[in-house]
Amino acid sequence: MSTKIQKIGVLTSGGDSPGMNAAIRSVVRTCAYHKINCVGIYRGYQGMIEGDFKPMDARSVNNIINKGGTVLKSARCMDFRTKEGRSAAHKQLKAEGIDAFVVIGGDGSFTGAMVFNQEYDFPVIGIPGTIDNDIFGTTFTLGFDTALNTVVEVIDKIRDTASSHNRLFFVEVMGRDVGHIALNAGVGAGAEEILIPEEDLGLERLVESLKRSKESGKSSSIVIVAEGDKTGKNVFELKEYVEKHLPIYDVRVSVLGHMQRGGSPSCYDRVLASRMGVKAVEALLEGKTSLMVGIQDNQLILTPLEMAIKGHTKIDKELIRVSDIMTT
Repeated sequence: MSTKIQKIGVLTSGGDSPGMNAAIRSVVRTCAYHKINCVGIYRGYQGMIEGDFKPMDARSVNNIINKGGTVLKSARCMDFRTKEGRSAAHKQLKAEGIDAFVVIGGDGSFTGAMVFNQEYDFPVIGIPGTIDNDIFGTTFTLGFDTALNTVVEVIDKIRDTASSHNRLFFVEVMGRDVGHIALNAGVGAGAEEILIPEEDLGLERLVESLKRSKESGKSSSIVIVAEGDKTGKNVFELKEYVEKHLPIYDVRVSVLGHMQRGGSPSCYDRVLASRMGVKAVEALLEGKTSLMVGIQDNQLILTPLEMAIKGHTKIDKELIRVSDIMTT
């Protein structure tokens, strides 16, 4: 390991996701293991600009591995998008003696880190933390598995009501640009239809599918809708369209919203966060920079931040096929 870096900062940025605290814990304790000082940077890049720092040691991260959200807080920072803001952040880091930092977040957070690295040659490593699983260079992002479990649990409860009242429920889940949550949760919860941005089912095909479901003897139905799906303008338009063309259905809408982000992280997310935190710190100590830690085939890999930002994840075509078979 290189001895050039003596103090590493860690921050969480953008939307929170389950597993962020486990990653913070891992970064802090890996620093302690290698006898490197660690500093928590509160409120993301905003806190970096304002010098909102706090030294962290192995004991300061006791009992956070099981907590959702982020103990370092998070904020979206417009100032960091300006040269003046980044200059102020650099001065604060230097004044604190921070030699490098680990940022836990999504593509917006990584963009800020990449630009900062380019301008100041400042070592930085990213850890992907977002429930949408929409970061290129990793099969799973922190929080995705937990969000899936949360969504499936809620859909199971909704199905109880749907079955009791012979209703059709449209359940909207997060996924503005990608349908990973909708597709996986839909298969896991046994949804009758799954609407995702990558596959435009179309309103007429949706109605035909629901009609076949009714004719096959199904007394209730669950349709999972990713928020970025373009079948209708929004989930409420879908409801109105189906009510108009299939009046036999009693239709309801449930928008899960931010409940998908919260809650105690799953075991998978805790283990993944622990592995990624170790990899991030040791990559910095090896002199590596402007990279993101990811996982593929259960092996940790490093991807250039630029690729992680500009690349696009692909929906699992095999899972779409499985979904089609399961909804027969």
